[in-house]
Amino acid sequence: MIEIENETDTQLDTSKLEMIADKLSDKDIELILTDNKTIQALNKEYRQKDTPTDVLSFPLEAVTLHEPAGSVVISLEYAKKIADELGHTLDEEVSLLLIHGLLHLQGYDHEVDSGEMREQESYWIEYFKLPKSLIVRNDS
Repeated sequence: MIEIENETDTQLDTSKLEMIADKLSDKDIELILTDNKTIQALNKEYRQKDTPTDVLSFPLEAVTLHEPAGSVVISLEYAKKIADELGHTLDEEVSLLLIHGLLHLQGYDHEVDSGEMREQESYWIEYFKLPKSLIVRNDS
């Protein structure tokens, strides 16, 4: 199950986000939709990068099987800019970012792996019929 907390005035169709969370995880997920200022503060505190970013993931160490997987934080402000630049919808961009964040919650890390996260991301993007992913765009 996904719990969505929208801290912005931007409205999204959450049905696809719910489908993505259900398919990619059998654990509870918290999705926080926020702005650039908030995500920049989180990025600075947890990654020592004083810039806004599109998505951050905060996995939880599960003590029992029923504990949540963690939190995904997405800047809708940042996502809207990227969606506009690439010519797809905000809903599509947020869906891409959620897939990316959920894979990080599962332990994938495209910065150090040998393409496993890119492979998984590509599979789910095709499955949900979405445009190019973060990793595919960054590899171009």
